[in-house]
Amino acid sequence: MLVGVQCIALLCPMNLSLSGKNALVGGASAGIGRAVATELASLGANVTLMARREDVLQAAIATLDVSQGQTHDYIIADFSQPEALSAAVSERLENRQYQILINNAGGPPGGPITQATIEAFRAAHTQHLICNQVLAQLLLPGMKASGYGRIVNIISTSVKEPLDGLGVSNSTRWAVASWAKTWALEVGPFGITVNNVLPGFTNTARLTEIVEKRAAAAGVSTDDIEKTFKQIVPLRRFADPSEVAAAVAFLASPAAAYISGINLPVDGGRTKSL
Repeated sequence: MLVGVQCIALLCPMNLSLSGKNALVGGASAGIGRAVATELASLGANVTLMARREDVLQAAIATLDVSQGQTHDYIIADFSQPEALSAAVSERLENRQYQILINNAGGPPGGPITQATIEAFRAAHTQHLICNQVLAQLLLPGMKASGYGRIVNIISTSVKEPLDGLGVSNSTRWAVASWAKTWALEVGPFGITVNNVLPGFTNTARLTEIVEKRAAAAGVSTDDIEKTFKQIVPLRRFADPSEVAAAVAFLASPAAAYISGINLPVDGGRTKSL
């Protein structure tokens, strides 16, 4: 019987279709978040983008695929204000259910942990851990009712190996990773998966900021810093946001139904730990 199942699987294409699914994507106005919104829409999902600037959200919406009859919209959201975020998403939930949640927010400012302020930790935990909890709790009933749920958190390779000069970020990302694993254990019985994608060096404004600060501190050019970074990546290049988005979209798809509670590095092989 097992052989027959395997043969049938070989004849069937991988099911990546998100047709009829609704996705809520954080930080969707630029960078990885925008690339994820684009990828999910290309697979047939109806996408709700979240970010702070309405003009940028409107521009992003205009680029999304609608060839399968999708409808896309946005929510103006500031992840430093979880109460306002909760209210805005709750209002949208009056008319729809979401099957896919992509938790994504800008990384905390860099700096040594020995110099980090208490307020920096509070802000980072609010924007990442607290807002993730708010959104997951709000969307959970709809996922249960739909019989389909995918929560994907975009965090960092620092959950495997702390990154120099990113003390607050390292600490916060670990908290989110543990949060996600606990959620995966609790919602698994409902067929809902929870996973983390760990981007490495990716061509985004965040990486540009880090490169510029490192260059200024070392008194060298940004090209020198980029060359140094690329040398520690086995593939010898930075990722395009679309390459991270492809991993996120796979985990959001029916094809990934038996993958849950994992940390998936998308880092060109840079992370040395397993």
